[in-house]
Amino acid sequence: MHTTTTQAGSHRGRKALRVGIIGTGIAVAVAACGGTSSTGGSSAAGTKVGVALILKNFTNPYFVTMKQDAQAEATKKGVNLTVSAGTADGDVATQITAIENAISAGDQGILITPNGPGVNASIGKARQAGIFVIALDTAPDPASTVDITFATDNLAAGKLIGQWTAAQLGGKAATIAMLDLFNNQVVSVDLNRDHGFLEGMGISPGDLSKNGGEAPTGSYSGGSYSVACHQPTQGAQDGGKTAMETCLSKNPNINVVYTINEPAAAGAYLALQAAGHTSGVLIVSIDGGCAGVANVQKGTIGATSQQYPGRMAQLGVDAIQTIVTTGQKPSVTSGLDFYNTGVTLVTDTPASGVTSVTSSQGATTCWGTAG
Repeated sequence: MHTTTTQAGSHRGRKALRVGIIGTGIAVAVAACGGTSSTGGSSAAGTKVGVALILKNFTNPYFVTMKQDAQAEATKKGVNLTVSAGTADGDVATQITAIENAISAGDQGILITPNGPGVNASIGKARQAGIFVIALDTAPDPASTVDITFATDNLAAGKLIGQWTAAQLGGKAATIAMLDLFNNQVVSVDLNRDHGFLEGMGISPGDLSKNGGEAPTGSYSGGSYSVACHQPTQGAQDGGKTAMETCLSKNPNINVVYTINEPAAAGAYLALQAAGHTSGVLIVSIDGGCAGVANVQKGTIGATSQQYPGRMAQLGVDAIQTIVTTGQKPSVTSGLDFYNTGVTLVTDTPASGVTSVTSSQGATTCWGTAG
């Protein structure tokens, strides 16, 4: 997403995440993969390379993009790729089964977008079996559960939309709806996007171990604020709509809506539209998918932070093949505890002091390999 999705490390890795937005380079060779079940191939050295790609779900276009780009890379390089996913965000059981299958199959690598800490023990079992495990998009907690994470700096992504929002308000009072991912489990992508948005607004998130730890009222960088609600969306459009309806029932004067991802933002807009309350409301989000960028063009979303899941998946496949064929392991981005695959603010209403690109520019890189 993506929610998807993500910075390496949990909230405890926040210090490292403040260093930069765009990653430097990473030493990986090129690997590739086959179909949804699996396709065969060998490395140049004749070593059979088996990689399991385990996604959060197959319904979110974000993870569908990961699957497609990993498969395209695999087709070029002949890596034996098996793809599986949970039935929904938070489905740990299906991911655990997929990890067990990868161990049984003798795969050399696992690429996983973890659905929660429930997969940690199984990841540990895979690593004990000699499998190199890379988290994509969402780092487990603790980050050391995997060998390395390839992800967006979600704290930085949240900060960008928070800074943009504060600038657009121009000192007006902010009544904020926070539409998060979950309210019954802690996932790093959820915390860091939420906290990053608040920090970008100039609001302390308070308790860094959870969402909703900020003071309910106070001052942001341009004026006064109040937080009307924190509601879970499960990163889905219907969840966003329901969450926004609940928030409006608590405070009909909401003029800022933070959303965990763009499907949730689309649902929030539908609720606002039904309530006749779209005028003067700023909706901001994170993901930068093609549908989300189109909603920026339409004015449904004011700004979104674009990330690059296709790049995560390609680099992950490449890294496993490189390890198998040369023994060379990937490295984290300098100054961070993960490899940063980049983030860019997309908006058609630029704000002074906040670097951004237009929706037309964002449409050329939506969920691809640029970053």
